[in-house]
Amino acid sequence: MIPLEYYLYIAAFLFCVGVVLVLTKRNAIVVLMGIELIFNAANINLVAFSQYDPTRLQGQVFSLFVIVIAAAEATIALAIVLKVYQRFKTIRLDDLNELKG
Repeated sequence: MIPLEYYLYIAAFLFCVGVVLVLTKRNAIVVLMGIELIFNAANINLVAFSQYDPTRLQGQVFSLFVIVIAAAEATIALAIVLKVYQRFKTIRLDDLNELKG
């Protein structure tokens, strides 16, 4: 049986990589990939902690909700990115200064 700490280390690593991508990259697609990594780190934590209560499946159920929300977020975000690209011919977040008020 794999110890809980290994799951937590992997989840922490994925979370840190996701945060670094969100904060440092300028490309909208890469920022969306960072957000997905953060969601996956949360899913690993939910499933890892739920293995210690075998009579309840709350961690797995919450993980399914997170996956559905992440899929909906990715769909809507990619649609927005496509519309922004059609209008401005770029997806670099620094170049989109016309959206500011």
